[in-house]
Amino acid sequence: MLDKWRFFVLGAALFSGVSAALYPAVVLKTRLQVAQPAPPCLRAAASILRHEGPRGFYRGFATSLAGTVPARALYMGALEATKSAVGTATLRFGVPEPAASAAASAAAGLSAAVAAQVVWTPIDVVSQRLMVQGSAAATAAAKYRGGVDAFKKILFSDGLRGLYRGFGMSILTYAPSNAVWWASYSLSQRLIWGGIGYHMGGGELRPGHGTVVVVQGISAAVAGGASAVMTMPLDTIKTRMQVLDGGGERMTIGRTVRSLLREGGWGACYRGLGPRWASMSVSATTMITTYEFLKRLSAKEGFL
Repeated sequence: MLDKWRFFVLGAALFSGVSAALYPAVVLKTRLQVAQPAPPCLRAAASILRHEGPRGFYRGFATSLAGTVPARALYMGALEATKSAVGTATLRFGVPEPAASAAASAAAGLSAAVAAQVVWTPIDVVSQRLMVQGSAAATAAAKYRGGVDAFKKILFSDGLRGLYRGFGMSILTYAPSNAVWWASYSLSQRLIWGGIGYHMGGGELRPGHGTVVVVQGISAAVAGGASAVMTMPLDTIKTRMQVLDGGGERMTIGRTVRSLLREGGWGACYRGLGPRWASMSVSATTMITTYEFLKRLSAKEGFL
């Protein structure tokens, strides 16, 4: 039902704009995750602004943006294909429609995350190194002159394995995160529509476009917040594995967890939760409304 060329090109442009608006929160979250010890969130933001200016909040953005187009293309392609296939299969097996929809959404989020990480992990490694450039917590990151320079140096010193540092942890982070997000989004919409229908007397609801957008936005914010809280420790471990040196030793999951526990117990795993929660909630609201709008723009004639 979609014009794929229009879907991917428009999607890349729209999502790039959203990413630019929310990028400062990602930089702040990353700085807090690797800081030893981590300062309060507002103090960290003020420090970046005072010492580096507004440009400090956009370190690594060009690198991140370069990976957006192929990563988003893989993500959206896998998302739509899996959702359609799983949804159809579960209905054929007699699964009730609400459960089938939730299962299809969760499976789609899972497969989309795995597909995107093939491209996104190297971009993530390079951009995060640039995000913490010059910070005391990541001295190794203070030697890069830009994304291309960082890519070359990581490839030269650690080989392809260096660019895919934390790939397994990225899958463990983003796969459940996306599964939780899409399942929560689907269920939240059903709950909200059910509540509205009951409030209006239980009759058939025929919402206008504005109402649909509002419900989608609220559902996305709820899903984004839930996903952020549930997967925050995994994201902190992943970020540290990709950014920190480890004193010449390999940064394994076990070593990273032990380091975090020594620094501040389990609470250290939730450093940067505020910026990540806000970023994911706002991003989710913006992304899903943009995503649904994009599908309408890209629909072929006869499918509107």
